[in-house]
Amino acid sequence: MKNWNELTHYAGFDWAGDHHDVVIVDPAGQRVAQFRFEHSAEGWEQFRQQTQAYAGLGVAVETRSGAAVEELLRSDCTVFPVQPKAAARYRERKAPSGVKNDELDAWALADALRLDGRSWRALVPENPMIQELRLLCRDEVALIQQRTALVNQLRAALREYYDTALQAFEDWTLPAAWALIVQFPTPEELAKAGKRKWEKFLHVHKLWRPETAQKRLALFAHAADWKRSAPVTRAKSRLAVSLAKMLQMLSRQLDEYRAAIEALFQQHPDHDLFGSLPGAGGKLAPRLMSELGTDRARFATPQSLQCLAGMAPVSFQSGQIHRVRMRRCCNPHLRHAVHLWADCSRAMCGWAQAYYKAQRERGKSHACAVRCLGHRWLEVLWKMWQTQTRYDGDLHARNQQKHGSWVIKILTPSAIKSV
Repeated sequence: MKNWNELTHYAGFDWAGDHHDVVIVDPAGQRVAQFRFEHSAEGWEQFRQQTQAYAGLGVAVETRSGAAVEELLRSDCTVFPVQPKAAARYRERKAPSGVKNDELDAWALADALRLDGRSWRALVPENPMIQELRLLCRDEVALIQQRTALVNQLRAALREYYDTALQAFEDWTLPAAWALIVQFPTPEELAKAGKRKWEKFLHVHKLWRPETAQKRLALFAHAADWKRSAPVTRAKSRLAVSLAKMLQMLSRQLDEYRAAIEALFQQHPDHDLFGSLPGAGGKLAPRLMSELGTDRARFATPQSLQCLAGMAPVSFQSGQIHRVRMRRCCNPHLRHAVHLWADCSRAMCGWAQAYYKAQRERGKSHACAVRCLGHRWLEVLWKMWQTQTRYDGDLHARNQQKHGSWVIKILTPSAIKSV
C-alpha cells in the first residue's frame, strides 16, 4: 500500500456482479488504459497483466468490501473507497447533463482520485479474525430478521384458522410455540389429544407454570369450539407447519452462529474491553468490536466515530436558515448495534438513565433520546478503545464530577453508586 503522493497512475474501478470496467489516467489526466474484464479467475488474471506496467497504481472504487475489493488488495493496488453519493457527484462534475454509463463512472472515479485523493484514506487490509467476526455478526442479524419475517407469516396464517394457538403464546419466537403447531397442526387435533398429552407437552417444553398452565389447558379444551371451513384449515395448517419447521431449523442455525461468534470474540485481545461495556452483553459486544475493527488510527477523534455510527446529527446552515436532522449516511450495522447498546445501558448505569430521562423531558422522542445517549457513550468508548482500558464506572463518575457534568448533578445518591 502506498501513500497518495507515491502514486504514479490513478484508476477508476466500476464494479458489477459479472464484469468490471477500469479506466487509468496519468498525473496529467490523460487516459493511458481502458478495458473491461469478467469477474472470474481468468478475468482477474487479465486485470493483473494489464496493470502490472503501473507500479504505483491507486484504485478508486465505490465500495469498501466484497469480492472485488479483496481481489484489488491481493493485486497490490492501493485501494481508495468512495462513498456512493460522493461518486455520483463526481460523475455529475464530468457530465452535468445526467448521462451515465460504466465507462463514465470509472473515468470520473479515476480523475477524482487524481485531483482530490490527497485527503482520502486508503483502505487497510482487515484483520482476518475481525473480518470473519464482522461477517458472522452481520449474517446473524440478517438471520434474526428472517426469523422475524417467518414469525409474522406464521401468525398471519394462524389468524385464518387457529385462534387458540395465538392465545396460548404471546412470544412467538419461543421454540415451544412452533412445536405446538408441528405436534398439533389444527384445532381439531389439539382438542382430540386430551389432557394427558397437553400436560406432557407443557412439561416437555418447560412451560408448566402455576399461573399459566390452567389457562392454557382451558384454551386447549375449547380449541375446536370455533371451527373454520375445512378447505381453509387444510391449506393454512399446511403452511403453518411448513413455517414452524423452517423456524425450528433457523433456530438451530442461529445457535451455531452464536457459538461461533462467542468463540471468536473470546480469542480477540479486545474482548475484555468491549465485554466491560454496561449493557453490551454477549451479543452486542462482539458486534461493536467487529464494526470498529483494530485500526485505531482510523478514528482520530470521537467525532469521526460518532459520524460513522450515525449518532452525530447533520447540520444545515445557509444565511438565516439553520436546521439539524438525523444522520442517515453512516454504517447501518454500527448504528444498529450502538442504538441497542445505548438503550440497554439505561438499566445498568444510573447516569445513562438520567441522561435519557433528561432528553425525554426536553421533548425528544425515544429514538432521538437514545441516539443522544449513544453519542455520549461513543465518546467514552473511543477513549477506552484508544487507551485499551476497560470501562470503570467509578473513574467515569469522578471525571463527570471533575468536569462539572450536568448529568452527575441530577443523579440521586443511589443512582451515583450504579454509575
